[in-house]
Amino acid sequence: MASRITKAVIPAAGLGTRFLPATKAMPKEMLPVVDKPAIQYVVEEAVAAGLTDVLLITGRNKTALENHFDRATELEATLTTKGDTDRLHKVEYSNDLADMHYVRQGDPRGLGHAVLRAHMHVGNQPFAVLLGDDLIDSRDVLLARMIEEQNKRECTVIALMEVDPSVAHMYGVATVEATGSPDVVKVLDLVEKPAEGTAPSNFAIIGRYVLQPDVFDVLENTPPGKGNEIQLTDALRTLAKNNIAGGVYGVVFRGRRYDTGDRLDYIKAIVQLAVEREDLGPELRPWLKEFSSTLE
Repeated sequence: MASRITKAVIPAAGLGTRFLPATKAMPKEMLPVVDKPAIQYVVEEAVAAGLTDVLLITGRNKTALENHFDRATELEATLTTKGDTDRLHKVEYSNDLADMHYVRQGDPRGLGHAVLRAHMHVGNQPFAVLLGDDLIDSRDVLLARMIEEQNKRECTVIALMEVDPSVAHMYGVATVEATGSPDVVKVLDLVEKPAEGTAPSNFAIIGRYVLQPDVFDVLENTPPGKGNEIQLTDALRTLAKNNIAGGVYGVVFRGRRYDTGDRLDYIKAIVQLAVEREDLGPELRPWLKEFSSTLE
């Protein structure tokens, strides 16, 4: 089914304080996951789902993001002169990956506020939001499935994943009811990072959304919530409880997801992706086994 959704919004204005001092002068989105910055994985996912109009919500000291998706003429000329076509193709690939746009958030007032900054670019049409901390394995379909469901129901769609109840308090959590599709639920209510032991379910929101444009009006009238920030989850709760613009549905993802927002999970993500690569895996896997044996 052809999608009328063409635009993806990627909030990338966070300070990355959990990765200091590495992020003192470099955006956290540019931290490498093996040999590509995290932000490129996210843009590639959007493009694979047919969304080639990409808006990055950035902040101060984030010009490296723009540079990454721009020409690097001196580097390209040097690689051309050396005849290093393999690395040249890797460098050039990100130049034309998508139609890239940028707008600054200004003050970091939460994810909801970052999404609001996309209003003028998006206009009055549905759009996708992808968070850079969540990397979805390219072999597993999520965003395209969400867009398919949005086209079918003309609603807002969020990505959900079943997590261990002991960690549910770390996420936005949904109250849901079943539908006729095994991987789709109707969202009845949402709560952002509930107190430990009080989560209404173990269906946690992960960083993919396909939003109706009505979310902008709701966000304009959403007061600051957790952390004194404008929370996207609070706006989604309003859409769900009042069944605004088709309400909110969730696509339950059971594939491979890599969390790069935490230092330990970031290291795990690098290892998981590296061991499966043809150019690295054959040497890395036996080394990991040997190394792990020294820890026993």
